[in-house]
Amino acid sequence: MSDAVLTADDALASDAPTRALSTASRGETGVIVAVRGDTGAPEAVASDELERRLLEMGFVEGARIEILQEGLFGRDPIAVRVDDTRVALRRREARAVTVQFDG
Repeated sequence: MSDAVLTADDALASDAPTRALSTASRGETGVIVAVRGDTGAPEAVASDELERRLLEMGFVEGARIEILQEGLFGRDPIAVRVDDTRVALRRREARAVTVQFDG
């Protein structure tokens, strides 16, 4: 009997819904499907700069993601595990990351 292992490619092939990382709650997991610099709101940095920063922190397409913690007030910021890295991120910046959540 073989043990099936879910890879990022398998998750992308499923029919799971995609939504912005900013809408996630603690404990949710998924795979990043897109990273863009535009959040739909005025930012302190240019959209290409925000996209560059997110990519440097490990928010790349195909990376596994899990929401670890949420802030007490307004559930902001969020602590996220991206593959093997833990990152704190404001929800307004998390709008720039699209995730295909499990389940």
